[in-house]
Amino acid sequence: MRNLLNRLTGSTAPAVREEPTLSPDPGPRNETVSTANPESLLELFQVGPSYAGPAVTAETAMRVTAVYACVRMLCGAVATMPLHVYRRTDKGRERVDHPLWWLLNQEASPTFTASAMREHQIASMLLRGDGLAWIRRNRRGEAERLDPLPRQHTIIEKRGGRLIYFANLEEEGYRGIDQDDVLHLPNVGFDGVSSPSVIGLAAKQGIGLAMAAEEYSARFFSNGARPDHVITMEKTPSQEQLDRIRDNWLKRHTGTANAHLPGMLVGGAKVQQITMSSEDAQLMEARQFQVTDIARAFGLPSWMINANEKSTSWGSGLEQMGLGFIIYTLQPHLTRWAQEINRKLLRDQNLFAEFNVAALLRGDAKTRAEYYKSALGGTQNPGYMTPNEVRAKENLPPIEGGDKLYAPEVTPNADA
Repeated sequence: MRNLLNRLTGSTAPAVREEPTLSPDPGPRNETVSTANPESLLELFQVGPSYAGPAVTAETAMRVTAVYACVRMLCGAVATMPLHVYRRTDKGRERVDHPLWWLLNQEASPTFTASAMREHQIASMLLRGDGLAWIRRNRRGEAERLDPLPRQHTIIEKRGGRLIYFANLEEEGYRGIDQDDVLHLPNVGFDGVSSPSVIGLAAKQGIGLAMAAEEYSARFFSNGARPDHVITMEKTPSQEQLDRIRDNWLKRHTGTANAHLPGMLVGGAKVQQITMSSEDAQLMEARQFQVTDIARAFGLPSWMINANEKSTSWGSGLEQMGLGFIIYTLQPHLTRWAQEINRKLLRDQNLFAEFNVAALLRGDAKTRAEYYKSALGGTQNPGYMTPNEVRAKENLPPIEGGDKLYAPEVTPNADA
């Protein structure tokens, strides 16, 4: 109401944000589906079966080792990177000691460390489409803590050009939260309201096939890892005799512990093995392909999740492969997250947050020594790093006189 009076009267009084409230009939929602479309309902609750049979959800997908490895790798990489705050200056940038540093790098809330919060955000974004965190502010509007919002219990609506997050919180019930108070990490395919998950967008069938292949393999080995076989008899037995022979055979010869027990048959019965089919012989090859397919959907090369791969196009050295991982996989996630922090936590055009990706590119001691030697001007070229800057990267204290750049002396030309 105060905002409307200000516009009518031309007042310059600061606008007061109106907190979203729940009403008996909030009107149409952006995340609604028709009950006449069963597939839409299954997709909303992520319980739709894959073509291979198993239902692929955020919980069941994490039971697949390839999915778990991809999520763990991406979450761990982001969680271990320092996040610094910089100020734009006439000479470029300078790092500042901002009060938000502790919130972003050490403790997000009394129950979440900063690294655990990042892992929660990335995992929710990958598995459910959006990573959400509630910015809890004091009366001055300063961020005091970040609490995760479960995506599966949060409905996002768009009202008047702004997003409202209706979250079902355990201690506070349903609560409407304005977009300024939610860190929203979207996935690829963000439509201005929500994002599809990696599972729903690209990997549902691949994960379902991997789950089906794993279940088939487990059942195959539980039966002694032996090909299928049939029991033949010279005379036509009764149904009761067939059931008794089959039950006794399964009881004594099912499972790896009973795989090598001799079979005992009477009445002229014989066991004939059925040759292993080509599908069974290629089972391991199919499972290996699914690992590569799932890793591709998450933007990772298969060698990063310990899958055997003879070569990679990201370079031959560990540093080159790490650089490719940062550029092609991590950088889009880091950019979206940094921009969200800038506009909702810092709120200052002269300040910006940036992840320090150098923490993942340290290399070995010999490589770092050669890099620092060149940076200090060891090849008789002007240095671009001071000794104290090098010492800071190695977590060493500064030394007196270590803030001066090296500049080689220019010898005058004797013929001049």
